Amino acid sequence: MALHRRSLWVGSIALGSAISLLAVAAIDPLPAPTPQEVINALPPISLADPEWRLSLSSARVVRERLQRGETLTALLTRLGADNELLAFARTHPAVQPLHRRLLSQAPVVVKLDDEGRVQQLALPLTRGEQAVVARNEEGFSVSAPLSSFAPSFLEIREGTIHTSLFATADEIGLPHEIVSRMAEVFGTEIDFTRDLRSGDSFVVLYETSIDALGETKVGDILAAQFTNRGKTYRVVRYQDRDGETAFYTPDGKALGAGFLRYPLKFTRISSTFGLRTHPITGEHKHHLGLDFAAPTGTPVLAASDGRVSFIGTQNGYGQIVVLEHRHGYETRYGHLSAFAPGLKVGQRIQQGTIVGYVGATGLATGPHLHYEIRIAGKPFDPQTVQLPGPEPLPEKELARFRQYTDLPLTQLDIAARTPLLADRRKNEPFSAHGG
Repeated sequence: MALHRRSLWVGSIALGSAISLLAVAAIDPLPAPTPQEVINALPPISLADPEWRLSLSSARVVRERLQRGETLTALLTRLGADNELLAFARTHPAVQPLHRRLLSQAPVVVKLDDEGRVQQLALPLTRGEQAVVARNEEGFSVSAPLSSFAPSFLEIREGTIHTSLFATADEIGLPHEIVSRMAEVFGTEIDFTRDLRSGDSFVVLYETSIDALGETKVGDILAAQFTNRGKTYRVVRYQDRDGETAFYTPDGKALGAGFLRYPLKFTRISSTFGLRTHPITGEHKHHLGLDFAAPTGTPVLAASDGRVSFIGTQNGYGQIVVLEHRHGYETRYGHLSAFAPGLKVGQRIQQGTIVGYVGATGLATGPHLHYEIRIAGKPFDPQTVQLPGPEPLPEKELARFRQYTDLPLTQLDIAARTPLLADRRKNEPFSAHGG
């Protein structure tokens, strides 16, 4: 069955002093020249701009390759540049050194206005550098070559599922890192192993970067929408004034669980909370947490946002990490084989961040995680204790949240209002193997 697809690239300003470079599709390094490709795109966006205000008028971005032996003048002529730009490229002193440094068969990115005139031109240079020629009110300007220039962009992709989530991603060119992240973000609302149906659909806006040779690096999701069984879920990423980042619903409610009840992938619970005979000392005493049997080296995750209050060795716990959380909650992770690189006392940490790795240090008969939850210093059974939900945004933060999230949510609206996502398929179940 044919898959509806559409991709939308959005440029951003990566360096404060640099002219904004335009969004381009992912390109393999140095393939043979290809015909000119035109991509519908929104105007450039500055990810660093605190106001995030711009017009959502249409624009065109052209992706092209500098052909072998082609001069800058020949390239501009082939792109249909006007005489004013041609004269600037031929005669301006700042452009002259660039003629000798053009990198053959590397990607060139051009922004055109509504009349088809070149507005910005990103030129690939030797030594992995790039320069940008831009039209302005005074005529044209050219940036100095920028070393290791890898600007950030936003990309919007959408898909409709007919077999599996990962199969859809492959068809529309969505990186698997983003698919996995999307499943993680929506995982508290949708069971991706059981709930997916043919006809479910999604739109995702995510960050990526591209260097002078066209090599891309995938960033994180900025906003996303997933429709499952006729119900639509929407999320947007937001960093608060303290630098904490999380995903929220459009009305500012935190998404996900406030606490992970099980902070690792484990094979079984080898010891429960409560009285037991210690397998090494033989003492009959209270076991203050849960033991999760898992292979040595299994990543251990922070159960909730918090602060590292202790990292080191502590009696029978062996190597242990202790995290402090809101409302007097504390979590402990014992018998670790190693700590996460760079982890230190006082560090703020987000839920799901790796804090260490399963081991058998301290008093342990085999590799496992000893996991404790304490409230005001008192231990509680992690399997039954009532855990707080996600921390909502305080009232004073909501205005800032709306300011920063208005643009990505508007972009999702634009993409979601197209007939592609409105054309739903029959709500049929399918095998979710691999996706």
